[in-house]
Amino acid sequence: MPNRSAKPATTPTVFVVDDDDGVRESLRWLLESVGHPVRVFRNGREFLDGYDPEQPGCLLLDVRMPLMGGFELQEVLRIDNPALPILFLTGHGSIPMSVRAMRNGAFDFIEKPFSDQALLDRVQDAANKAAELYRLQRHSRSISQLLALLSPREREVLELLIDGLSSREIGEELGISKKTVDVHRGHIREKLGIGSVAELVRLVLNNPHGDAR
Repeated sequence: MPNRSAKPATTPTVFVVDDDDGVRESLRWLLESVGHPVRVFRNGREFLDGYDPEQPGCLLLDVRMPLMGGFELQEVLRIDNPALPILFLTGHGSIPMSVRAMRNGAFDFIEKPFSDQALLDRVQDAANKAAELYRLQRHSRSISQLLALLSPREREVLELLIDGLSSREIGEELGISKKTVDVHRGHIREKLGIGSVAELVRLVLNNPHGDAR
């Protein structure tokens, strides 16, 4: 039987942040009508107070709001949570505003009035991006957790393996015997759950930090 409580943690939510009650509710209705989970907030500060960074999603964000406007919220999220695609949605757009938003990493900048279908298409694109970013983030964490199981010496051996050195060459580099290197290699394979050097290389190269540290 499926675990219903697991769905919100993996299905991207569309977060609507707009100080206009009518806009918030009309967007909620539109997005929920095609199956998107939706949460609404009145300004950037309210969003930050209620947002769980572990929840994947995308953001429909107004520019001008009390307490914290769209650009201020974007700046906070750009530092603290870059894996949250942002679509600006505003009736007061200008070319400089659009350029600023996109330069700071916005997914899109949409001006009102807009067609419902065009908005839904872009939201779906952003939700797909959010799902992919979440998957990569989870994968990155799992790799980092596996690499954290290695001892300092095993990490040294692993880094030299990734550089293409043989057991003999690694032993010479570290001042240990080839037999000891082979023992470390066995421990590394066991801890990381892999069976070959090729798998080992793929695993570490998929680590966004780029090394075994």
